[in-house]
Amino acid sequence: MFEKFTTLLNEKLSGPMAKLANQRHLRAIRDGIVATLPLIIVGSFFLIVANPPLPESWGIYQFLTGHAAQIVLPYRMTMYIMTLYAVFGIGNSLAKSYDLDGLSGGILAEIAYLLTIVPVNVTVDDAGVTGFVIPMAKLGSAGLFVGIITSIIAVEIYRFMDKKGIKITMPDAVPPAVARSFENLIPTAVVILLIGSITYWIGFDWHGFMSTLVAPLVDASDSLGSVILIVFLTCFFWCFGIHGASIVGSLARPVWLILLEKNATALAQGQAMPNVAPEPFYQWFIWIGGAGCTIGLAILMAFKSKSSYAKNLGKTVFAPACFNINEPIIFGTPIVLNPTLMIPFILSPVVCAIIAYICTTIGLVSRVSVTAPWTLPGPIGAYLATGGDWRAAVLNVVLIIISTVIYYPFFKMWDNELLEEEGKKEA
Repeated sequence: MFEKFTTLLNEKLSGPMAKLANQRHLRAIRDGIVATLPLIIVGSFFLIVANPPLPESWGIYQFLTGHAAQIVLPYRMTMYIMTLYAVFGIGNSLAKSYDLDGLSGGILAEIAYLLTIVPVNVTVDDAGVTGFVIPMAKLGSAGLFVGIITSIIAVEIYRFMDKKGIKITMPDAVPPAVARSFENLIPTAVVILLIGSITYWIGFDWHGFMSTLVAPLVDASDSLGSVILIVFLTCFFWCFGIHGASIVGSLARPVWLILLEKNATALAQGQAMPNVAPEPFYQWFIWIGGAGCTIGLAILMAFKSKSSYAKNLGKTVFAPACFNINEPIIFGTPIVLNPTLMIPFILSPVVCAIIAYICTTIGLVSRVSVTAPWTLPGPIGAYLATGGDWRAAVLNVVLIIISTVIYYPFFKMWDNELLEEEGKKEA
């Protein structure tokens, strides 16, 4: 029965899911957002500095909080306006997938996105001088879905013009950079006229419309049911050799970034953080040791194995698992198509997700607001992601213990099977 089910999934599901993960538009979105991660990680740490996890009576605490407005400025110019950077990456990646110039694709995506924003005329100094300013909030995660759509529109116009030969072609003697600029004149004009007309003459509110459209999706993604579904699907795909994090993450990451940015903004403004489950919540309370919360299995393999294979493999995989790298475990045991280990591989992160969600909701640990580097050991990453909450580090350790307990009976079955096979070979 299991073999038939496995064969069915491999034949009917593996191919379509692999194609979905590599679909050029989804891949471009993933590439563009991933490109912003250094800015998100570094920028978010300024929130910790401005809100230090120190006693309020300490002088350093009073100094940092007293200068919080200046300290968070790098955050406001990086993570706070991350969509401004993401759309360039999306346009660049999508253009390259069509064998077009990536730089041109990125620039066209950027201008298309900026043309969805209406500058505000405000007084800029005491003398009454007025000027136009761009609302920065629309450059952040709130504008991400608009940025994704307009980036795709801009590059598709670029591709269509190039395919139909609608461009100004310069002689071969002209330097490539200059020739490229002239080639892009017509698609640039079309993008500006199209998006500008929709925004400024028709008066279409891209951001208001998209906010209304995706609000239910964003709200639903922060529920316990949504968290469990995401965890289950990610692990389920991995069990059959399909990169679950790549598929599910590609679809969920734009929403996760919105949730995280709302928390970071609330923290910077001294308000209560509204969301439980941005992406760092998964990283530090569910994917401990990697997908499937396999840190528990790594511990058991390293210290409780009796079979030679599990013992030697445990020595190899334990160190990477401490830094959340678990491909050696997934494919070395293997967990893929392994009916014994598939069960805890799905069960362990689901249980951890439920416990962590409840603990966060009732205030036993702080909500995540920082994207800590994913290769940090679990307790350290949890501490930093929650802005320096030591209780998050304790929860991470508790979840590691729970993962170990869940994996233990299944690990023993698997280890005994290996031991029996090794005995037969020796005999």
